[in-house]
Amino acid sequence: MISTKQKILILAPHTDDGEFGCGASIAKWIEEGKEVYYATFSACKQSVLPQFPEDILITEVKAATQVLGIKPSNLILFDYDVRTFNYHRQDILDDLIKLRNDIQPDLVLMPSKNDIHQDHKTIMEEGLRAFKFTSILCYEMPWNNLNFNTTCFSLLTENQLHTKIEALKQYKSQAHRPYSNPEFIKGLAISRGVQISKTYAEVFEVLRWIV
Repeated sequence: MISTKQKILILAPHTDDGEFGCGASIAKWIEEGKEVYYATFSACKQSVLPQFPEDILITEVKAATQVLGIKPSNLILFDYDVRTFNYHRQDILDDLIKLRNDIQPDLVLMPSKNDIHQDHKTIMEEGLRAFKFTSILCYEMPWNNLNFNTTCFSLLTENQLHTKIEALKQYKSQAHRPYSNPEFIKGLAISRGVQISKTYAEVFEVLRWIV
């Protein structure tokens, strides 16, 4: 049961991945008194639209995680170039092992094994190596997932879903992306809720579960 997991680490390849994948559950877990840490590996400076400062995503992830309730001291920022993670596997693994030793999380969240984005795939593979003795859930990103095994559901309140949407609104530099649409985010939560006869949910793949 997730209720037994008190220290939770979110691995976000890029700023905003954690909010998209499990933002409402993060808000829920913080409400329940869990200690949530958020590690992101790239601010995607090379992909920022020209009308924004190149470091805008650093500002935005700080604001978004604050909306979710994550302590500023629990936000860890790494600075790898976007779409190059596969060239830095050992460095990323070393960073992950340091996170494991420093935080000693009970639960780790990461992208799916079926996520086709090259950076997401690297974080999942190196994350599994680093945290193979820890419970691991993979979060859903439908625009990158060839398929997704819906094996774990997190029930959400309307307020928790609203918090996720408000957190994602902090990413003004990403508002042009179709999956940033609040109606899509809400619709996905409704769809996942329907699967278990509830109103709203986020869904995860169980990669490893230790009880």
